[in-house]
Parts: sequence; structure tokens; C-alpha cells
Amino acid sequence: MSLKLIYFKMRALAEAPQLLLHYTKIPYEYLMSWEYYKKDWTLVKPTISFKQLPVLIFDDKHEIAQSIAIMAFIEKMANIDIKDKTTAAKADAITLSAQELFAPLNPTVNFAIGDDFLKKREDMKNFLLSRFDDLNRVILSSGKKYFVGDTPQACDFAAFHHLDLSKKLDDTLIKKFPRLEKFLEDIASIETIDKYLKNRPDLIDVSIEPKLVINGNPYPTGTKQT
Repeated sequence: MSLKLIYFKMRALAEAPQLLLHYTKIPYEYLMSWEYYKKDWTLVKPTISFKQLPVLIFDDKHEIAQSIAIMAFIEKMANIDIKDKTTAAKADAITLSAQELFAPLNPTVNFAIGDDFLKKREDMKNFLLSRFDDLNRVILSSGKKYFVGDTPQACDFAAFHHLDLSKKLDDTLIKKFPRLEKFLEDIASIETIDKYLKNRPDLIDVSIEPKLVINGNPYPTGTKQT
């Protein structure tokens, strides 16, 4: 069995699948689009599922698209998919709600600069606070360590990514929700996740000139090889 996760130089839709892969200890290879396809993204885009990344390449022949579908596949591979239908539906709701945070949060953190960053940050603040309040209410009502249980599921890693990324936008937002801060701490303290977080490419110079530090070298975020 081989798994290849294909994406770009940014901390966005491939992040939750990577967290889940590290949690389940499933080996995989992370490749930039140009590393795997050997072509510029503009040439590759029309040829792949739904014309977007990430995709997970399974055994060099199956292309699994869409980050939520990728995480569902990983859960099944690891045999940690939720068998109870009601709990599974609640977990799906968390995943979908967390995914709604993607835009404009992820593009702004990864690409916006200067006044454009400041405007987008201000424009999305009320939306983020409202959605954080929703997630906070749900995890409080669950009475569990994580959103639907005392062991993490894909939905938890989806929520973790966006909540964690929000600190790059404005680190005061999450501080209004101590229960969500505790949730982030609990996920980050998992041994395999802690190791991943400490070693993943650092996202720096947000709002100025966003870059990922890969193997000690800073590269501008984006879909092009640099």
C-alpha cells in the first residue's frame, strides 16, 4: 500500500488529512503538485478530479479528491470510522461546519498582504466569532474531551486546523473561548501530533509576504514551483 498526498505550498486543505494520517500512524508521502505531476499547475488542473487539490493517490492508481472524502477514507483505512449512525452524523456536521471556515480564513492567512489583509481580517471577524461560538457550544454540550468522543476523529482534526490557523490571523479570537483553547491543547498534546506540529513547515510573514519554511528555506506560498 502506498499513499501520496498532493497539494501546494500553503497551510490549508491538506492540513487536516495530514494531522489524521499522523494520528493514525499511516505512512504517506507529501508532494507538491509539480513534484508529482512534473508540470505547471495550469496544465495539470484540467486533467484531475474536480480541477482542484488536494488529492490522495492510493497505490499509484486511485485518485481520491476532496479533503473531507480523503479524511473519511483514512478513517476507514485505520478502522476508526464511527459505526454508530447518530454519532457519525454529528461528526459529519462538525466536519462540514469546520469546512465553512475555509473561506475567507485560509486564503487570507496564506496570501493576503497589507491593507488587503487588514480589511479581510476585519470583514471576517464577526463571522469567525459566530462560528467559533457554535463550535464552542457543541463541544460543551457533548461533555466529551473532543467533539463527539474521548478519542479524536476526522472532524476534530478539521476543526483543529481552522481554529489553529485563526491564530495566524488574530490570536485574540480563540482566547474568547477557553473550551476551544483546551480542545486545541488536547489535540496538540497527542504525541504523534505534537511531533508533526513541531516539524511541519512554518508559516511565516503572514500579512507581509507569506512564506512556508521548508527544510530551513523560506518559499513564497502558492501553486507555483519556486
